[in-house]
Amino acid sequence: MEDWSTLYKVSLIGFLGAMVFGAVASKTHFCIMGSISDWINMGSRIRFRAWMLSIGIAILGAQSMAQLGWLDLGDTMYRGANFGWAGFLIGGALFGVGMTLGAGCGQRTLVRVGGGNLKSLVVLIVMAITGYATLRGLLAPIRLDVFGPLSVDLTSSGMADQGIDTLITHLTGLSSESVSIAVALVIGFGTIVYAVKDKGFRGSFDNVLAGLTIGLLVCGAWYTTGVIGNDEFEPVPVEAVTFIAPSGNLLNYLMTWTGSQINFGIAVVLGMIFGSFLYAILTGTFRIETFASGGDMRNHLVAGVLMGFGGVMSFGCTIGQGVSGMSTLALGSLLTLISILFGSALTMKTQYYMLDDGFWASLHQALADLRLLPKKS
Repeated sequence: MEDWSTLYKVSLIGFLGAMVFGAVASKTHFCIMGSISDWINMGSRIRFRAWMLSIGIAILGAQSMAQLGWLDLGDTMYRGANFGWAGFLIGGALFGVGMTLGAGCGQRTLVRVGGGNLKSLVVLIVMAITGYATLRGLLAPIRLDVFGPLSVDLTSSGMADQGIDTLITHLTGLSSESVSIAVALVIGFGTIVYAVKDKGFRGSFDNVLAGLTIGLLVCGAWYTTGVIGNDEFEPVPVEAVTFIAPSGNLLNYLMTWTGSQINFGIAVVLGMIFGSFLYAILTGTFRIETFASGGDMRNHLVAGVLMGFGGVMSFGCTIGQGVSGMSTLALGSLLTLISILFGSALTMKTQYYMLDDGFWASLHQALADLRLLPKKS
């Protein structure tokens, strides 16, 4: 690889790491939407703890590399001083609704595509088109002209970026380095302790494996783009693992092959699908799955639109913001994570009540369950 350009080295490593991600996610049935469903519908948080474990590991790894001076997380898109709160809240909630209608978030969609699920392939295509249209196409004016003016310039308040540690430093006047270390330790170890303190989680090999693998792969992505990719003449953007915008970029790459160039994000999307595909073939679990009804197809089409638009507006998905973004200690990532949880939980509860009632009555009951509206007497 010595004669390869930095971009190709980074992309190849991203592809190989994503293959591991895809295979492990297939084996363990790692699904954040499913983990929220387990919590909401059955009161089980075992799968949810796998997500929390991955977040804790990613935080400790990324922050350690930042403290060692290996990479500057302030240069990432997550910690920008332009705080787009509306995109985080609304985009995150829409993404949560979409991933519930489509039976899986961005990573789960890619994994299921590799396993032969044609419903997820439809979601991926629609998500990629909508995501790219929101980035650079027909829907971009909504992002720029509607949501853009709602953003807050944190530099006008004396804050360099939107880091949680930066906010605490600004409010308290304490040493920024000490605060950064303290926040990383508290949140990083806190989420890990939350995950492993549960006996059911500790006894679930697949969930422990999923949490460890995803957390370490996100750390590896930061190292790959921030250290290996830090070439004096050909630097690559510092980024970790995310799926929505890269899916749109992959679509553009495939359509304009001779005029486009692969990058880390595109390679990760391809690696996820290929890793899942290899696992499915080798284990005999590859199955073609199609839509059960017209309503099923409609839900998946809507899911693709909501995930593509919401994922771009909120700067990421359950992995992009929920793990990669959280590892930078960005406030926007935390808001997005909470919004995704809210959108998904609200959709699940509404769907449940719609088995016996109309949409508006079901929505009211769902909001009441989430303690956002009073219960009907």
